[in-house]
Amino acid sequence: MHVLVVHNRYSSAQPSGENRVVDEEVALLRAAGHRVDLFERRSDDIAGRSLLGKAAVPLLVPWNPAVRTELAARLRADRPDVVHVHNVFPLLSPAVLAACADAGVPVVATLHNYTQVCPPGTLHRDGRPCTECVGSATALPAVRHGCYRDSRLATVPLAVSLSVNRRRWWSGVERFFCISAAQRDLLVQSGMPAERLAVKHNFVPDPGACRTGTGEHLLFLGRLAEPKGVRLLMAAWDELAADGGAGVPLVLAGAGPLEREVAAWADGRDDVRYVGLYDPEECRRAVERSVAVVAPSLARETFGLVVAEAMAAGVPAVAAGHGAFVELVDEGVTGLLHRPGEASSLADRLRRITAAPARNREMGLAARRRYEQRFSPAVGLERLLEEYRTAIAVRAESMGGSK
Repeated sequence: MHVLVVHNRYSSAQPSGENRVVDEEVALLRAAGHRVDLFERRSDDIAGRSLLGKAAVPLLVPWNPAVRTELAARLRADRPDVVHVHNVFPLLSPAVLAACADAGVPVVATLHNYTQVCPPGTLHRDGRPCTECVGSATALPAVRHGCYRDSRLATVPLAVSLSVNRRRWWSGVERFFCISAAQRDLLVQSGMPAERLAVKHNFVPDPGACRTGTGEHLLFLGRLAEPKGVRLLMAAWDELAADGGAGVPLVLAGAGPLEREVAAWADGRDDVRYVGLYDPEECRRAVERSVAVVAPSLARETFGLVVAEAMAAGVPAVAAGHGAFVELVDEGVTGLLHRPGEASSLADRLRRITAAPARNREMGLAARRRYEQRFSPAVGLERLLEEYRTAIAVRAESMGGSK
């Protein structure tokens, strides 16, 4: 099969789960013998633009006509079987869909977040869930609240793009890949066409080694930002420490806007280690040595890569009981779920996950089995090719019916 992957790569200054998913999916397809080409833009390149070029970037968010022309010419020359769209913000824009329509090539799109119904894609504002724009014909609430980067001006291009391109997305994509059933349910409720929305979980590469024993620390691995529940975790850990502690240290690995706050909180403590940003190999080793990974997100995650990576290593998780985590974590079997946003509930689950080593080992083995059944590369490849074939068939049928 010949696939063209379309993706605007996120800034390299911050680790990106989406970039990783794209890279790993491309590698998976190529290893299976399929031809995969890339049509990309890089957010890193914005810094090298002239002052005028930088000022023009927001105007390209809703529509980039040059991208339509360039991609349409590429498609006519190469004739891929299917185009797989990932992120189009900020330099590609939904003009990629028009290019695919111009060339008559079927399109699938992975929905890594909620940008189809929420300009910043998080469904989270001011420390709590927000669905004001879900199901709305416009995204004016997001502009009013300045949901993107706490700026009304910065939010405007995203809100405009969502409003003017909504129907183009819905009609121009044969299959949308939701990465969890929870995400699909919300998007269907928002009015997106249910027949075009398929659940295709992200896969996780096999780490090649699983945890032995019960681990030596609890691990938070991710972006140090409010929606990820970092402050909630610190509050829960302080509560747990005041009640005798968990018996193992808490390791926090990552970077983000709360980095200084986390470093100051961890400074001088024996029960906490802030280690900064790990490289991929350090991440793998840290997960493998964990009693459990902790994912206390306040936002409703569309998937949760760190939980799936823990499962691959035979490590249970303690996660917030909402969003995709309720699909990833089988309560009491592959991990524990806490009440979202409640520090005392999180502290209780952290205490429980460390207090029973034999039960923890059983959870880890069950987590590994769940990974093999649902999130392995073999399963991921099968689902991906199945959905590509469906999209190609749907486009062929629609073209035949239009003659």
